[in-house]
Amino acid sequence: MPKASQVLDRVLVLEMVRVTEAAAIGASTLVGRGDEKAADAAAVEAMREALNSLDMDGTVVIGEGERDEAPMLFIGEKVGSGTGPKIDIALDPLEGTTICAKSGPNSLAVLAIAEAGGLLNAPDVYMDKLAVGPGFPENILDLDKSPTENIKAIAAAKGVEPNEIMACVLDRPRHEKLIAELRAIGCGIVLIGDGDVAGVIATTNPDTTIDVYMGSGGAPEGVLACAALRCVGGQFKGRLLFRNEDERARARKWGITDLDRQYDLKDLAKGDCIFAATGVTDGSLLEGVKRRGDKMTTESVVMRASSGTVRWVKGEHRIER
Repeated sequence: MPKASQVLDRVLVLEMVRVTEAAAIGASTLVGRGDEKAADAAAVEAMREALNSLDMDGTVVIGEGERDEAPMLFIGEKVGSGTGPKIDIALDPLEGTTICAKSGPNSLAVLAIAEAGGLLNAPDVYMDKLAVGPGFPENILDLDKSPTENIKAIAAAKGVEPNEIMACVLDRPRHEKLIAELRAIGCGIVLIGDGDVAGVIATTNPDTTIDVYMGSGGAPEGVLACAALRCVGGQFKGRLLFRNEDERARARKWGITDLDRQYDLKDLAKGDCIFAATGVTDGSLLEGVKRRGDKMTTESVVMRASSGTVRWVKGEHRIER
């Protein structure tokens, strides 16, 4: 377990919940309305306003994109009052924009913070990912091995057959071969439409029955998921995937020189860190925002790596008229 940070004050733990609550409430007014961009913009604006109310010198290292692509919460944007601790911030104001627009499950407002340099400046490209929860032998995962080999290793560690393992995979055409290989060995699959941060975290919760997360998704989401795993335990392997030279150049711009590197959990999120998430729609991890008369309720989770503490926070918020 990492040492408690001298920078990440205990007060920041609950402050991060207030930030994700604000983003979730902002997006909630557009749940099921079919407008992904509007829902994302509402979450971004609310999260930015909440972050700027805090006494900290924050820098967004994982955000909505680069400055010319995102008007707010772009990579490199400074947030907070400018005074106080220097903090790196990885965020996704609305993880699962399509989910939110369609009122599907597991849409979240998510962020992670660490001391400066604690979070990888991951470019906005795909990442091949493998993740399991706590309790497995060290280095049980390996991206250089086939899906079948990884499933057999997980099954052997659990003392079961491969057909008793459940994998979580994003439902995408690019995963057609992966899905076929898993089903050929009898492995169960939970297909999700979006939201792979929640998918990775699901491996840590026995109630989900998910043993492993497999497949490719966004690299920024990989960093956020690793921050959560640092707090509750688990293992992660990731490798950046590039479709063209422009994406390779983007990675080099952020200081990544080994483009074929297999990243471990602590390569993506190191030292002490705090992870917070608030449900926008109901899901396996959190309940979504609910409106009850003149009040709104939220459910959040906040974790800290140095203490291993996980707090579940129920919020009740008055609706201004």
